[in-house]
Amino acid sequence: MNLPNKLSLIRIMLIPVFVAAFFLNVVPYNEAIAAGIFVVAAVTDFLDGYLARKNGLVTNLGKFLDPIADKVLVSTAFILMLTRYEIFGLFGYGFYVAGAICVCLILARELIISAFRQIAAANGVVLAADMLGKIKTNFQDYSVAVLVASAAFTGTAQTVLGVIGLSLFAIAVLFTVLSGVSYIVKNPAVLKTQK
Repeated sequence: MNLPNKLSLIRIMLIPVFVAAFFLNVVPYNEAIAAGIFVVAAVTDFLDGYLARKNGLVTNLGKFLDPIADKVLVSTAFILMLTRYEIFGLFGYGFYVAGAICVCLILARELIISAFRQIAAANGVVLAADMLGKIKTNFQDYSVAVLVASAAFTGTAQTVLGVIGLSLFAIAVLFTVLSGVSYIVKNPAVLKTQK
């Protein structure tokens, strides 16, 4: 197994560690620790892709592990965040509801585009990640790290981190929708009925 694939596996193994840290309330600032673990996992996402392309280490195992690790990590983080009202509900119930709806949008986009890519692959079409998708991923990661960390604090620190995190989250949602629409609009042939 090559290094990029090992990094993907490390990212997968960090997911339960992230979850445990998030819920381990007996540890001071456990949410900040969870945010740190998430950042380490997110960095492995960048590294495994970079190393695989740079060193010609792209493998079928890597093509399977990398997107699975990414989607499970981010999906887990967003679902966990919904269990803590103060993360999205810092400014009231309306913000919490909006956050929940946006999380649903993000998860729906990931499922739709995964299915779209599967159909394309079955027809021999490879859909490379575009710039919108990369921007989407970056802002999702930034927003998760800041919002999860915000739950470790109270008062002004929580408010400041909450505002920053929610702003990053809003940008992430925007790029999530735009990138999803872009994939489909740019590749209409994928959905054409075959004779």
